[in-house]
Amino acid sequence: MEFEGAYTAMITPFDEDGELNEEGLRENIRFQIENGIDGIVPVGTTGECATLSFKEHKKVIEISVNEAEGEVPVIAGSGSNNTVEALELTEYAADIGSDAALIVSPYYNKPTQRGLYEHYKTLAQEVDIPQIVYNVPSRTGKNIEADTTAKLSELENVKAVKEASGDVKQAMDIKKKSAEDFNLMSGADKLTLALLSAGGVGAISVASNIVPGKISKMIHSYLDGDVKTAQEIHYENLYLFDSLFLETNPGPVKAAMDILDRPAGKPRLPLVEASEETKERLREVLSELGLL
Repeated sequence: MEFEGAYTAMITPFDEDGELNEEGLRENIRFQIENGIDGIVPVGTTGECATLSFKEHKKVIEISVNEAEGEVPVIAGSGSNNTVEALELTEYAADIGSDAALIVSPYYNKPTQRGLYEHYKTLAQEVDIPQIVYNVPSRTGKNIEADTTAKLSELENVKAVKEASGDVKQAMDIKKKSAEDFNLMSGADKLTLALLSAGGVGAISVASNIVPGKISKMIHSYLDGDVKTAQEIHYENLYLFDSLFLETNPGPVKAAMDILDRPAGKPRLPLVEASEETKERLREVLSELGLL
């Protein structure tokens, strides 16, 4: 699996009672596939993995694999703040038929770089499934440094990094220092174009919940050598990228999907739904893009 192209960091839709909306999840997956996405990523940060029970987490992965039916790859979010739980979720993802696992670095604990390496090494050795390191220090409290990522790239099952540090220089260091077949993926929509120029091959995108076709076309245009088209799509959607992070993700993207009458619902506490000011800005941006 090469991890090239656009992969959607799927929201987890809830109903009015705050319970998992299974039919809504299936509907959102079909929307993604019908609009040309390269793959889906359930139960990552955008999927509110930290507020789902273990049973719900596994259920979302199961539904995603079942609904995708092999039409597109499923990269299951299987990270946790401790290695034992991450191991259980990653084993489940492999057993249920996921194509790969996205593993966020352990949050709250703030492990050393050696601790981070040993965490990922354990998962890579214990579970025979392609694994993507997910570095998002704004959420975890700890950056995975480029040297650590490069060291991880030498492990057989560690195939890529979702780099969401916001540091383009760090992404370049990762590309320069890592194994030749190790893939760099963007984890921040507004920096995807920059990371493609640094040697990236794709993105795990929040914005593609809204415009999967556009994000896919942008990335593939760049990879095919049509930089001008990629730039045009990037700047066309730049304010969407910004507006989806006016508040803590996934509040804004869920609000945008509600505005578009697509299954979303409110985030779970301690996350809250987007403010009226953010919703108004989202309406403006969605209208400018011709989506309303």
